[in-house]
Amino acid sequence: MAYNPSLSSLFTTTYTEWAEILPIPSNKLNLFLKDLHSLNTIKMVKQYEYNQIKCLTMFDEDYPFLLKQIFDPPWVLYFKGDKQLLEKKSTLGVVGTRKPTWYGLEALKTILPPLVQKNFVIISGVAAGIDAAAHKVTLDEGGNTIGVLGGGLLQIYPKSNIPLAREISNKGLLLSETPPAMRAEPWMFPLRNRIISGLSKGVFVVEAKEKSGSLITAQAALEHGREVFALPGNVSSPESLGANQLIQDGAKLVLSSLQIEEEF
Repeated sequence: MAYNPSLSSLFTTTYTEWAEILPIPSNKLNLFLKDLHSLNTIKMVKQYEYNQIKCLTMFDEDYPFLLKQIFDPPWVLYFKGDKQLLEKKSTLGVVGTRKPTWYGLEALKTILPPLVQKNFVIISGVAAGIDAAAHKVTLDEGGNTIGVLGGGLLQIYPKSNIPLAREISNKGLLLSETPPAMRAEPWMFPLRNRIISGLSKGVFVVEAKEKSGSLITAQAALEHGREVFALPGNVSSPESLGANQLIQDGAKLVLSSLQIEEEF
């Protein structure tokens, strides 16, 4: 980008010139150039256009301000839907277990609607369980929601959430830093979690086991200087151990929407 901000000579730069620009070993440079020149860029762009997928880069003026403040913001976001949701002020990340209890689901139905009615944007990861429930409650209330995927926009995971992902892209915003045709891999989800946190002013943890991906999101929120909220749970429930531990460590205990509104 420093050498050629417009990227106009991306495909015509010689090996010798690349060696001067990129301080990497020759074997890695060869792999990079092989990859670069094997991409059918025009075909990819046409595929994105056909599927109504657009791109937003860190160099664009409308790149989300909050996300740009984190340690490692994604260079590119691929998205479908209403990009203006990225400009909203009240953004709340909601994460939790993939196997919620009745208590966790009922808590969402009680706590989220008042926030949605006050134009909070609910951000989650389109995963099974609490994530899907948070999106559904928001959509049922006619509210705004952003779904952040681990894999690409053309490879929705889990497949059972494909209808939900379509509804989010039609009524809200669906995005990912992963190229659209790439399948989700386990290592992508912690990276996905930092985007949920990065886009949010606060993160609300609803049921999480002692070792849970939701706690990775909570940790990212702390590192990003965001508020962390947690739903207290039954001390004998494994699904509440992580959330209860967060409260003990200083997260704000949430009994109703009021505790979240106060912090905002």
